[in-house]
Amino acid sequence: MSLLPSATEILFQLGLGDQVVGVTFECDFPPEARTKRIVSTSALPADLDPAQIDAVVKQRIADGEDLYRLDRGAFTELDPTLVITQDLCAVCAVDVTKVDEAMAYLGCTAEVLTLDPMTLDEVIDSVGLIGSATATTAKATDVMTDCRDRLAEYAANLAGVTRRSTLLLEWTDPAFTDGHWVPDMIAKAGGRSVMGRPGENSRGAAWEDITTSGAEVVIVAPCGFRLGGATALAEEVVARRVLPESVEVWAVDADAYVVRPSPRLVDGVGIFASILHPNRCGAPDPAAATRVC
Repeated sequence: MSLLPSATEILFQLGLGDQVVGVTFECDFPPEARTKRIVSTSALPADLDPAQIDAVVKQRIADGEDLYRLDRGAFTELDPTLVITQDLCAVCAVDVTKVDEAMAYLGCTAEVLTLDPMTLDEVIDSVGLIGSATATTAKATDVMTDCRDRLAEYAANLAGVTRRSTLLLEWTDPAFTDGHWVPDMIAKAGGRSVMGRPGENSRGAAWEDITTSGAEVVIVAPCGFRLGGATALAEEVVARRVLPESVEVWAVDADAYVVRPSPRLVDGVGIFASILHPNRCGAPDPAAATRVC
């Protein structure tokens, strides 16, 4: 049972798709994941804008209310032997404490694997953790080697480039700049994160600080948004007129390539590299990224 979209991706990549019995409502890659039973859903109202989502999340956390609904009955009916969850962000997925409570209540004895990567290296290493827990160590090693080989290819291709000052927005209202593994991704892509916090939680930022950050490129990749939604929010940022006219503003499919800690982050590095250094890497895939201004 996978309670993380990133873990679902990894399980399928390790050839374990037929053994996955339960996933979250956000698990959409590979497409076969949509055929699995959904055991975790959002408790947030639908059709909220970013400011409303932020307000509701903060209020529910303050009130001690859940942000996700966990189908407790699924633990009994599906009888998983392994449950993969996280303790990284209560906003991103059901918290491990809720999983533990449900399993204790139902008498479920499944092994629980908690993933909490904070850097790009730790994201890649998490493939090995899942491989160890599922007796697919050899395949996991292949996946991790491929990730690191591809990163080495990017590094060789970008050797000698002038690093471009880059700011990534993980949320737009209020503004949150990049944390966790994202500054690593920017660095691997030949950029320099001007407000990022490598290996730390992303934090809110004042627009006046963003305006004066010196960023040459702003990438809008809000958590939970695909390219269309990210583009709309990037256009709203531009409409605020808080960025210097010389700044390039891009929108990127965040769910696919930025915010989910899976091997697809390596694809995200390639997309960032194409945004920052198209003369070396070519233009980014228009299905993954689009320039707004």
